[in-house]
Amino acid sequence: MSTVMHRIFDRPMDEAAPKGFETVIFGMGCYWGVERLFWQLDGVWMTEVGFAGGHVENPSYKQVCEGSTGHAEVVRVVFDPSRISFERLLQVFWENHNPTQGNRQGNDVGSQYRSVIMYTTQHQKNAAELSKADYGNRLAVEGFKAITTEIVPATPFYPAHEDHQQYLDRYPDGYCGLRGTGVQAPLTDIAEEI
Repeated sequence: MSTVMHRIFDRPMDEAAPKGFETVIFGMGCYWGVERLFWQLDGVWMTEVGFAGGHVENPSYKQVCEGSTGHAEVVRVVFDPSRISFERLLQVFWENHNPTQGNRQGNDVGSQYRSVIMYTTQHQKNAAELSKADYGNRLAVEGFKAITTEIVPATPFYPAHEDHQQYLDRYPDGYCGLRGTGVQAPLTDIAEEI
């Protein structure tokens, strides 16, 4: 079996991240556009689409779309915190989808499209919760409902089929349902807040 290479980063998808790098998992609706959003950021080392947050091991895309697995469509992001802060990733997360819609993003409806941040460190948890409160206030001022984004510890991540990885690089005009609210998110260093 040949090694699957990342189409943007030109490295094996299963390559271990360098020491000191961090991982976070984001769910923002359909994962194709989300992956492209993060692979474009300087300091992101790897992106991979898949499924997390459910109760079925190694689910297929079809199973997740049927809504019986509990999984969300997510993107696993590995990044170098010396080149891009977690807070910058959060800013991109909040500004590029509508985190108030519950189990949907636009016309994509179902729990697999829910908004979720799956953290891997205490710093990530604290920063995510702080930014959620701040962004929630900003949205409320603009007339939006409360944020429904889940902030939870990372659960097992199950990669999607190879054909779904870097999908919008392969098919640049493919479907991308990302739509932000137009409300700017904060870029706050958590260390300054504590």
